[in-house]
Amino acid sequence: MAAEPVWSVDPRTGKQRERVAVEATAEDVDRSVRAAHAVRESLADRTVRAAFLRTAADALDGAADRIVAAADAETALGPVRLTGELARTTAQLRAFAEVVEDGSYLDVRIDLPDPGATPPRPDLRRWKIPLGVVAVYAASNFPLAFSVPGGDTASALAAGCPVVVKAHPDHPATSALCAALLRRAAADSGLPEDVVVLLHGFDAGVELVRHPLVAAAGFTGSVRGGRALFDAAAARPVPIPFHGELGSLNPVVLTAAATGERAEELGAGLAASMTLGAGQFCTKPGLVLAPSGEAGDRFLDALADALAATGPAVLLDHRMREAFVTGVAGRAALSGVKTPVAPGAADAHTVTAGVLAVDAARLTEDGHRLLLEECFGPVTVVARYASRTELAEVLSRLPGNLTATLHIGADDPEAAGLLAELTPLAGRVLVDGWPTGVAVAAAQHHGGPYPATTSTSTSVGATAIERWLRPVTYQSTPDHLLPPELRDGNPRGVRRH
Repeated sequence: MAAEPVWSVDPRTGKQRERVAVEATAEDVDRSVRAAHAVRESLADRTVRAAFLRTAADALDGAADRIVAAADAETALGPVRLTGELARTTAQLRAFAEVVEDGSYLDVRIDLPDPGATPPRPDLRRWKIPLGVVAVYAASNFPLAFSVPGGDTASALAAGCPVVVKAHPDHPATSALCAALLRRAAADSGLPEDVVVLLHGFDAGVELVRHPLVAAAGFTGSVRGGRALFDAAAARPVPIPFHGELGSLNPVVLTAAATGERAEELGAGLAASMTLGAGQFCTKPGLVLAPSGEAGDRFLDALADALAATGPAVLLDHRMREAFVTGVAGRAALSGVKTPVAPGAADAHTVTAGVLAVDAARLTEDGHRLLLEECFGPVTVVARYASRTELAEVLSRLPGNLTATLHIGADDPEAAGLLAELTPLAGRVLVDGWPTGVAVAAAQHHGGPYPATTSTSTSVGATAIERWLRPVTYQSTPDHLLPPELRDGNPRGVRRH
């Protein structure tokens, strides 16, 4: 059977734009993984890796106009948003170059021999080594920062792992352009181009996670798709780590004190956060717990006014648009749910932002569990709680999340208790802020309890590199046989514990 063509599609019209490639066959996947595996030793030199990451960042910046135009044509995210995303993407690459040069990520630990210890201790020297070929599954909503040149790719290459990327079908032309730039940067850095390989097609993604030479995988996408790949990774004869970001409700709690002090400000802030990128951020606040009463009414009115002033938006593709329209309709039909501003279809290609309002007590009923599931797009659920007990009951029913947010008042007596209740629910807990926007920093954590992610790791920040490494200890090994980072003289100057 002939391979299916891969088309670039305009989300504004739903029409095909250009034929980009063909879907990879099982033979293509095997050939690609083996090619990446064959060149893994070329990434062993940390100096070369750091130079490659910087060269890749420079190449992407140099092609900024082409990249932004290609991504906008395939995602409708707009040049301003995409220009910022590209800057974030190249900053990630340069940041990981610094991580590689610093060497602290190797976590070198040395225990000198102590024959008098009980039991006697031999010479022990521990560090971390790369796992091998990493499969990266590109995200739909970030065609740059979480796709071919994004954080999973950057951190894996920084760890010394070749990467085979499965392009997302929503932006195949952007993916092909970025992959070509990364491969050229590899060649310019004296590395084989196959340290980065690109594949297209749904079946290729399934074959990739099953390939015996793939050592780990990174995924950003839906719960359904991510869980299927996660299960496939675990079911292999030799299971592999699967670091998946699957879905998140990102709850927000407004205390009575906070709402009383700044209801209108909170309403406007929520509207801006939940509609950012047409509500297609993985950190979009999808559930807001607000108090009943006059202050809560003012908050909801301010939110409704801000959303009513928001124009129609184009989602990433028509499949996502239909899922959004169907999803909000099903939620709005539940008993007790009101729509101060109704989300849904604007025309055949766009959607309107809106809010679903409900009494928090409804969220403790099995028939309303749908309201506790992520709805991808510009909608949020505002649940009005009547008491602290009712609020705690809802929080106890929430799944794992990437973020949890708490807005408090001055000298708020509820702050400490609520912060303690929110902390187990998420990987990042915010106070008096909004969760959209994830800073790339050493202290960042972008992950959370399942289903937010399938591991305890982060996909953003310096420690994202840890996903692609494993520790090894050398015992009583002659100095000349040790890696330079572990030798007595520390010739590479790596920080040690």
